[in-house]
Amino acid sequence: MTGTTQSITLANGRMIDLYLGGDPDGRPLVMHHGTPSDATTFADWDEDCANLNLRLICMSRPGYAGSPRMVGRTVRDIAILTAELLDRLGHTEFHTAGWSGGGPHALACAAELAGRCRGVAVLAGVGPYGEPDLDFLAGMGPENVEEFTAAAQGESALRAWMQANAQSFRTVTGAQVTAMLGSLICPPDHAALAGPYADALAAVFRRALADGFDGWMDDDIAFARSWGFALTDVRVPTALWQGDLDLMVPCQHATWLAAHIPDARLHRVPGHGHISLVARHRHEILTALMAP
Repeated sequence: MTGTTQSITLANGRMIDLYLGGDPDGRPLVMHHGTPSDATTFADWDEDCANLNLRLICMSRPGYAGSPRMVGRTVRDIAILTAELLDRLGHTEFHTAGWSGGGPHALACAAELAGRCRGVAVLAGVGPYGEPDLDFLAGMGPENVEEFTAAAQGESALRAWMQANAQSFRTVTGAQVTAMLGSLICPPDHAALAGPYADALAAVFRRALADGFDGWMDDDIAFARSWGFALTDVRVPTALWQGDLDLMVPCQHATWLAAHIPDARLHRVPGHGHISLVARHRHEILTALMAP
């Protein structure tokens, strides 16, 4: 079964770039892509979702791909947008998951849509910036340290950083992905990026950033300020999946989130990084998320 991309208009007039896959009559699963990325990130999850009777729903956040920018958006704003999207698609209840920069947005859905969300999985998700008991930058590759330092300084500094350092994401090929990611990936990530997965990830980057860096920039700025909701309001079953070799979002983020979310279970996956975790463990992640 093959998913499809489309552009839909919500009741409020906002256009959304959307990927729909899996079982069209299945239980809805809203997946939130990483940073930078777009709705097609989880296209390779299509078959697993179909086999588990899940309808795979992925939107490009505002500013990415064909989704117009939402200036000043917060993490919480994406939960509101998700509710509008689910209304448009005719769904009430749902499960949700987010990878990397999608993690906070999945948690926002769990907190803000508590009457509709039935469970959440966070896959190597970033924690909140500026918390006194979370050393946000420790263990990250230097590229991420530079990026988040610029994000904390505001839009002008971050846009200048992206113009100087991130142009290659807009034209990257599969053969170039590993070198482009540099010190952000560990050996298991290198192995996961061998072959067609690298081509698919490169295509995601190119599509996400075809119109520029607005989505990426707005994600980073949203992470560097208040998310707009309390983690203590996440009251649904929460699974935190984390590779112990991750250099993009190191383990202390998952550990911190596990300590601050009431019903959270931490799944440490030894021998895996940021990319290999998601490339190799999707069936296990989905099966656990949808378990009764």
